[in-house]
Amino acid sequence: MLDSSVQYLKGIGPKKAELLRTEAGIETVEDLLYYIPRRYLDRSSLKPIGSLDVGEVATIIATVENISIVGTRRRFLDLRVSDGSGMLHVVFFGGIQFLKKMFSPGDTLLFSGKVDFYKNRQMVHPEFDFIDSDSRITSIHAGRIVPLYRSTEKLKNAGFDSRGFRRVLRTAIDSFAGDISETLPFEMIRNYGLPSFREAIISIHFPETFDDAERARQRLAFNELFFLQCYLALARKKLHANIERRENSVNPTMLEKFFTRIPFTLTGDQRKAIGEICESMNEPFPMNRMLQGDVGSGKTVVAMAASLLAVSRSEQTAVMAPTEILAAQHYATFTKFLGDDARVALLTGSTQKSPREEILKGCIKGEIDVLVGTHALIQHDVAFKKLGLIIIDEQHRFGVRQRAILREKGNSPDLLVMTATPIPRSLSLTLYGDLDLTSIRQKPSNRIPVKTLVLPESKKKAVYNSIRKYVSQKCQVYYVLPLIEESEKLDLKSATEAYEELKHVFSEFTIALLHGKMPQDRKDAIMSDFKAGKIDILVSTSVIEVGVDVPNATVMIIQHAERFGLSQLHQLRGRVGRGSEQSFCIFMHPDTVSEEALSRLRILEQTDDGFLIAEEDLKIRGAGELIGTRQHGYGNLEFSDLAKDIDLILAARKEATEIIESADDICRMGFDFRQLPVRFPFLRGIRSKRILTILS
Repeated sequence: MLDSSVQYLKGIGPKKAELLRTEAGIETVEDLLYYIPRRYLDRSSLKPIGSLDVGEVATIIATVENISIVGTRRRFLDLRVSDGSGMLHVVFFGGIQFLKKMFSPGDTLLFSGKVDFYKNRQMVHPEFDFIDSDSRITSIHAGRIVPLYRSTEKLKNAGFDSRGFRRVLRTAIDSFAGDISETLPFEMIRNYGLPSFREAIISIHFPETFDDAERARQRLAFNELFFLQCYLALARKKLHANIERRENSVNPTMLEKFFTRIPFTLTGDQRKAIGEICESMNEPFPMNRMLQGDVGSGKTVVAMAASLLAVSRSEQTAVMAPTEILAAQHYATFTKFLGDDARVALLTGSTQKSPREEILKGCIKGEIDVLVGTHALIQHDVAFKKLGLIIIDEQHRFGVRQRAILREKGNSPDLLVMTATPIPRSLSLTLYGDLDLTSIRQKPSNRIPVKTLVLPESKKKAVYNSIRKYVSQKCQVYYVLPLIEESEKLDLKSATEAYEELKHVFSEFTIALLHGKMPQDRKDAIMSDFKAGKIDILVSTSVIEVGVDVPNATVMIIQHAERFGLSQLHQLRGRVGRGSEQSFCIFMHPDTVSEEALSRLRILEQTDDGFLIAEEDLKIRGAGELIGTRQHGYGNLEFSDLAKDIDLILAARKEATEIIESADDICRMGFDFRQLPVRFPFLRGIRSKRILTILS
């Protein structure tokens, strides 16, 4: 059975099974079958050494003739190998003593790599495998498309390098292929031209062609996405079941006075967003919506309009922000623009006892229309007379449970979560598949685009001159770095080191250091001083990525910009350009940065469209690194490539929605995700447990 422990597979045993569990999360045969290759090598065509051309990537089988360590200043391991048709040098830099012990004259190995020339033809750091005497061409290690697997040093030492994984996976497939049952309805498989589940499992590990490997991945990805979308569809259905239908509707005429009060004209996207929210809040069931907007697109005014819609039906609004200083900023903005139409209060961890008690009394009596705050809003003694709308700013900074606690303080209130990080469509359909999505792409016409420059560190003196010039003109500067303290492993200038250097270079100015390891009250105090103009240059890590508007901060320097993701750099850049003056953002990189890293940074020079940047970031880094995905676990989808699987996602969503929506009896199952396979037996299939873990 697939749930059998891997310890019973040939060549494993209890000790190695425990190592597989701790190092790779592999406990059962099913887990092993899902340990998919990280990539493949084409070893289907072997070439004789004598026919190799410089520059080509090739696979050879050769015998080690001589082993030597060469060089004085930069030593390397040199293997001279031959196959009867010619001789080649195989070169390794680093770990040479360890590698030397692995090889012996007379060993026959398979080498795959690029052919170079330095005095002689050579391969530098090729992939290699030892070839058994009885399996030179027909084995699972050569003469075919060969899978390579993720491994750790401990696993490798126990024999679980790629070669070891191939052996144990061949054994598992040969022994348990008959237990791999189909997980989807036959019609669904046929309609989308998918291979069978058994075929996909076999081909993902031992494909005959690269096309076979991709078809297998797509089938496994469809499985994963379909299961996930079924559970998300159930979550959407849950919102409409056993909930008392709302009778009172919002009154949008309240917004007309608000629109005349604000000192700017709404963009078309802002009006559209308010319209969608108004429509949702008029539905008999609670709104469950995400508002995503690019940096500086004006989400706050949309949030204020939503709170007025709640006021129009005599309900209260809770606005939760991740930091006290951001909550205070929202409080000031709401108070200024909502005027007499809404009574606004601020509740944070710093609120003194007496005013806090007054706020709590006013809230439960209904004398407060909009309560703005931090995590303090979810404390047990905070109660509302009639909470009708929850607005969560920078929603990725809050856990699922925190949002649920706040929602429990009302009778199925509307929910509006906001994010300043544009989310690629494929990611929004998986990570936030239970939410309706509203996007604001346009920026207010009064926003002056930030001028962006990508410069090498050799230009640092000129950058410093610019800093001195702008600070002398009473402007403020952000100076951002990726690390807090100096790292021995990474040759990066740390924030603390830069802080000390800048204090020396700009001794005439006030400089402060801000980083994530500081207590929250200390961070808030520094940001308050910066906003008040008491700090000229703020040296910081990416903790300022989401935060307070400082209109006077017109310059941002990001050192080692190549270490950040594109979306994160775009968010950081959004901290400047908040005022009426031209702002600048300089991305600095080492002079020897790779061409690939430099081309990534050039994207930010060419566009300030956060949605386009997010799509590019997804292609480059994958979903797991994008903001907010790792905490949910969706960045660890095993088979899906969210950068290119949009068609699979849409198909899986369509099938899942139709199935769940047509199952009226599912509402009687108590909405326990774990009961879903009771209604749909095929959801007992592979990895449904893992999807449940992700969702919980």
